[in-house]
Parts: sequence; C-alpha cells; structure tokens
Amino acid sequence: MSANADPDAGQGSGRGPGQGPGQGAGQGAGPSAALAAFATRLRFEHIPGPVLDIARKHILDALGIAVASTTFPFAGPTLAAVEALSAGGRGTVIGSAVGVAPRDAAMANGVLMHGLDYDDTHLQAIVHATVAVLPAVLAVGERQGASGRDALAAFCIGMEAAVRLGAAVKGGFHHTGFHATGVLAHFSSALAAGRLTGASEADHVNALGIAASTASGIQVFLEEGAWTKRLHPGWAAAGGMTAACLAQAGFKGPSRALEGRFGLFETHLHHWAAEVDPRFLTEGLGEVWMLADTALKPYPVCHFIHGAADAALELRDELGGAEIAAVEIRLPRDTLAIVAEPIEAKRRARNEYEAKFSAPFVVASTLLRGRFGLADLSEAAIADPATRALAARCSCLADPDSRFPEYFSGGVALRLADGRVLSKHVPINSGAGARRMSLDETSAKFFLNAGLARDAAGAAAIRAAVLDLESGGLAPLMQALRG
Repeated sequence: MSANADPDAGQGSGRGPGQGPGQGAGQGAGPSAALAAFATRLRFEHIPGPVLDIARKHILDALGIAVASTTFPFAGPTLAAVEALSAGGRGTVIGSAVGVAPRDAAMANGVLMHGLDYDDTHLQAIVHATVAVLPAVLAVGERQGASGRDALAAFCIGMEAAVRLGAAVKGGFHHTGFHATGVLAHFSSALAAGRLTGASEADHVNALGIAASTASGIQVFLEEGAWTKRLHPGWAAAGGMTAACLAQAGFKGPSRALEGRFGLFETHLHHWAAEVDPRFLTEGLGEVWMLADTALKPYPVCHFIHGAADAALELRDELGGAEIAAVEIRLPRDTLAIVAEPIEAKRRARNEYEAKFSAPFVVASTLLRGRFGLADLSEAAIADPATRALAARCSCLADPDSRFPEYFSGGVALRLADGRVLSKHVPINSGAGARRMSLDETSAKFFLNAGLARDAAGAAAIRAAVLDLESGGLAPLMQALRG
C-alpha cells in the first residue's frame, strides 16, 4: 500500500499488506468474500473522521467538474441520449431539469464527472476513484431516499474497493489496453449500490460475479481523441447498479469472479495476472483506509503528466524571455505509451482529448503561458502556432528518478538558444502526498469549475449541501445539482 496519506488522516496511513493494525473485515477470506463482508459489516461510526473529511472533499471536487462539463460539447449528446432512453423517470442528471431513470442518471453523471479528465486519481491504484463510485451512490441514494450517513458510508466502501482492486493489479490493466477505471468501477459501483439497498454478503458476492461479465473499457480512444473514456465510469455505474439489483433478485453470479480460472485477473491481465497481490483485497479492510491517499488534480490533463507540468511551471519563472531551442520531458517509464507515444502524434495534438494525453502539448503550453487550465484546451489554444512549434521541439524519455507509482514524478530540461540548459525535477506531483489540496484549495477549484455554468449562489448551495451531507441528507444536494 502507498505511504502518502495525510499525516492527520488517522487510520488512513498507507501500510503494505500484512502490516495493518489488526484483522479487518473478511481477513483470511477470498477476495470476493472479503469485499462482500466489508461492504456489509462496516458501520458508519467506524469510518474515521479524517476519512469522511476526505470523502466530502472529493465529492465536492467531482461535482464541480460535472457542473463545468455541462458547458462542453460532449454534454449535449449525453443528456439527449439518456433523456431518449428513459423519458419520464425521476433520477437527477446534474445540470438538467429533466428526470430520467436512476440507472441512466448514473450513466450521464459519470460522463459529466469524468468528462474533463480533471477528477481525482489514486496514484498507486491508477484509478479515478470518485467517479467509479459517486454516480451510483447519487442515483441509488436518491431513489432509496438514503440518509446522508448511508450515502457517505456507501461512497467510502466503494472508494476503498476501487482503490484496493487497482492497487492489487499493479497497473496491469493499462499494459493490456484496458482503462482501469472502466473495469474496476463495475465492482465498486455494485458494492456501493448493494450497500444502499440492503444487500447481504451473499448478494454482494453474486453482484461481484455478475459485474465481472460487464467490466470493460478499452483504451483505443487514445488513437483519435474519441469520447469513449468519458463513458467508462458512467457505464460502470449502470453496470454495477444492474449487478446489485440482479443479485438481490436471486440471479446467481460466480463466487470467484476475480481470481477463478477465466476470472477477471486471467482474462483481462494475461501474463500480468501473475503480478496480482490479492492481499490488498483482504488485509486491513475497514482499518487501513487507502482511499485517503487519493490525489486531486490541479490540471485538467492526464495525471501521468502532472509532475512534468509542475516542473515546466517552475522553469518558466527562470526563463526570463529566453528562446527555447529544445525541450526534454522526463516521465515515469510505464506511462510513456499513454502520454508520449507515438511521439510525432503527441507533438501534433488535434483536439481537446488528444491534448490532455500529450506531454509535449501540455508542457509546451505551460512553458508559454505559465498555467494550464480548461481554457488552455480550447480549439484556439490547441491550434496556437507558438504552442505547436514548441511541442514539435519536445522529446520524451523515461525518468530515472521517478517515484512512480507512489507519485507521478516528472521533470523538464530546456536547452536554450544561447546554449544554457535549465532543468527541474519534481518528485512529488502537486495535489499528492504532502502536497495534497486543502479544503480551501479544493473549494477554489470547485467554484472556478461550477462558475462556468452556475451563479455564485447556485455554486455555494452545492458546496454547502456536500459539506452538510451527513446531517442534511441527499435531498438538498440533489435539488442544488438540478440547477
């Protein structure tokens, strides 16, 4: 387990398997049984206060991103599709006054939360934890009339499950072409949905078995900046809700869907299945909270680039207007295939999504502008001749000093036209570990994002409802989200 939890996160400090403070839920059981026991037995009172504080902060962040997403081109087709699929429903879609079926609301909200690639990531697990859970929690919680405490408990259970599944596979999904969030969110959503609907341990095991037959999400979107990555957590929320409902109705799923022959690990990971550490799925559940290490994003781009973007931002202050002849970008070796290859394509990002996954574009833009935000992904910003010219002078290589996967370290070296060389390396990317975003910083990001579609009062209402979720319940939050 990672070791970058907040020092004040109580029992959220990361420890390796076998180093927990005691036997957690499901200790000694197989992975599915252990996760089922955790989802069933955990009491709200046993979730440490600092973990709940982190949960509320991540919910706030995701909802701000979702509100901002309603102003982007992919939102219109998403909302039109779910309205056509389920006219006359009562589920809330963020930014829409039209009610839809709860399962379709979860799908749409997942698209909105993940649509800008600005949402959190657990660095060790390489999974977007909040969007893997929150869409299902909001949809099922609203339908069930769940209390705020129940919603928070379900959210923490799903988050922890997603993170531990991701940590157990050690980045293996990315090696075989799967988007880890798109795969793992089916399981985390099933557990969260089942918790809110009173599932038994046997129901949870069945639901996990059913979810294994829907879990997917391929990374071919990287070839052309397609929109499908945005769909992955939303579709997984719908899949998880379906699995939970089928299981509680008596539908039988395999009990060893993760580790069995032709189970998820074998079918999705191939020879990397030998690297899976199932102890992450059984040890310390409910006692050691890995979700506490989830990092918020200060930049709306692939998290793998954040260390390099930090380095570029620091170097810009040293440039003094000097001309840059060449840029060397240092990235974690295992991430090069996603954000640096093929290099010629990465140097010529053609659209917003290609730009988010292009280390040359992000670093070049940051060096020129001294920032990187949503405005720097506009069509005009992507087509900017100066940015494209500098991106063409960028090369990428494996960072020998990387602390990946603990952190998404990165570095940049600049060769200037006058012969000088400037270099900066960032071992801990901003937003992670000791550089975790505070509630004030998260709130500032939330208001910037939500302000794209809401006035100050509307954005403040969402924030207040999130921070008061435990006592105020879900109803005020869902009302504020409709807008």
